[in-house]
Amino acid sequence: MGMKQTTGSDFDFEEWALLAKTDPEAFEAKREEAIAQLIERATPQMQTRLRGLQWRIDMDRRRSSTPLSSCMNIFNQMWTSVYGERGFLDALNGFDCGPLPDRSPADVLNLERGHAKHKDSHTNP
Repeated sequence: MGMKQTTGSDFDFEEWALLAKTDPEAFEAKREEAIAQLIERATPQMQTRLRGLQWRIDMDRRRSSTPLSSCMNIFNQMWTSVYGERGFLDALNGFDCGPLPDRSPADVLNLERGHAKHKDSHTNP
């Protein structure tokens, strides 16, 4: 049974995933068109900000060696924009949000060996 996203939009994950797998160029063209349409629905001031943000995301995607690396970089940008100095939380709290929340290290999967390796559990040979 397929999983169709039901968030009030007509986005069909399976359709997009199949297109990405079978025709990456068509997927990229459709992705760019969908982003452009979404930005066009925003106010003129917000359109400028959204285009700038999308440019940063696109440049990161081009510079990254893998999709996972790009995803992690974009996630870190998002994290900084929320919790960083003059970020979203600062704006909500009148620029008085105190220290950043403590982030615990993540488990890193070693895909070549097929097992998880925690950052702190690394031992030297």
